[in-house]
Amino acid sequence: MEKMLTGYDAVAEAVKACNPDVIPAYPITPQTDIVEKISEMVADGELTSEYVRVDSEFNAASTALGASAAGARIFTATCSQGLKLMSEPLFSASGMRLPLVLGIANRSLSAPLSIWGDHTDTFAERDGGMIQFYAEDVQEAMDNIALAYRVAEDKEISLPALSCLDGFILTHVQEKVDAFTEKEIKEFLPERDPVHTLDPSDPTTMGAYARPEHWTETRYEVHKAVKRAKDKIGEAVEDFADIFDREYGLEHSGLVETYRSEDADVIIVALGSVCGTIRYVIDEYRDKGEKVGLVRPRVYRPFPKEELNKVLEDAEAIAVMEKDVSLGYQGGLAIDLKSSLYSNGTMIPVLNYIVGLAGRDVTKDNIRKVVEETKDVRGKDPRDVEEEERWEPLRDELLSGDKDD
Repeated sequence: MEKMLTGYDAVAEAVKACNPDVIPAYPITPQTDIVEKISEMVADGELTSEYVRVDSEFNAASTALGASAAGARIFTATCSQGLKLMSEPLFSASGMRLPLVLGIANRSLSAPLSIWGDHTDTFAERDGGMIQFYAEDVQEAMDNIALAYRVAEDKEISLPALSCLDGFILTHVQEKVDAFTEKEIKEFLPERDPVHTLDPSDPTTMGAYARPEHWTETRYEVHKAVKRAKDKIGEAVEDFADIFDREYGLEHSGLVETYRSEDADVIIVALGSVCGTIRYVIDEYRDKGEKVGLVRPRVYRPFPKEELNKVLEDAEAIAVMEKDVSLGYQGGLAIDLKSSLYSNGTMIPVLNYIVGLAGRDVTKDNIRKVVEETKDVRGKDPRDVEEEERWEPLRDELLSGDKDD
């Protein structure tokens, strides 16, 4: 059923189709419209969930944790500082093996204050034992909600999942989407069937105190579950394609999508909505006979190491364009990618570009500059290429006396 929907409407429609039991909600720009739309659905009787208005994001995550522990299907949403307030309960939820699904309208972190989108908020949660999906467009933002529930609630996984869409760029744009039907979702998404729940008639302890001789094993179990999620994502994407006739990197276990990269000399690796603009630039280069391609990880955690190594192994140079930075070193995606490639013996130069922070436009000219600079290092030994990250663009007139650094 085709509809014209904004990103936040599409997420809300997906949540309604998945029919969560409890929805703790707190507003924050640019996420607010998601939970606001869901509140209308509940008020109008379209959705029979328990909608809980809380007084902070910390309490939203805490309420979600408690309800999940009691066996409920959960949805909540947030971004930026709100996600930081949720961070403590979310780490607890992964350690307690509780499947929460969160819609994240990616937004930069203060200071200085910004309401605009980048990936610094969710990248800061990458070590918390949470699955992370990243959408390129509104349709994928909708579909990732269903995929997140399917994987998070699998008994072999049972972890929080973040379904990420770029703030404003995707949340507030309108695109044509193919909306779920109730019949399709029931075929794709089974009822939640938790292994353990809080039940006074059958007492259970969750998240108890652990001494040093036991604590490491708890993290190891979470670590294994995150890694197992790779196979579960592949299974879910395959079933999703059969039911909804939409494929997301099916040949790469649903973890990675490629665009004109099979024979490419230069490949750009990027997450999220910027990939749409990158595709246009790639087409320009292909029209000139130049072999440029795109590789888009759909999932950042679990990290798709084997899939990325396979699709990148024949490239001569790689540019990672990412909307985050691990301050004091480089972007998180580039760090992980280089570790993945080089530990596998694949010695391809990787240039790291920090772009689009706090919603700064990433233009075709920016992308062309990235491609041209990456072309210059084709075939070189990575040890002979300057490793320093590149900020594109960087306004020199705003820098404070460090032009010579």
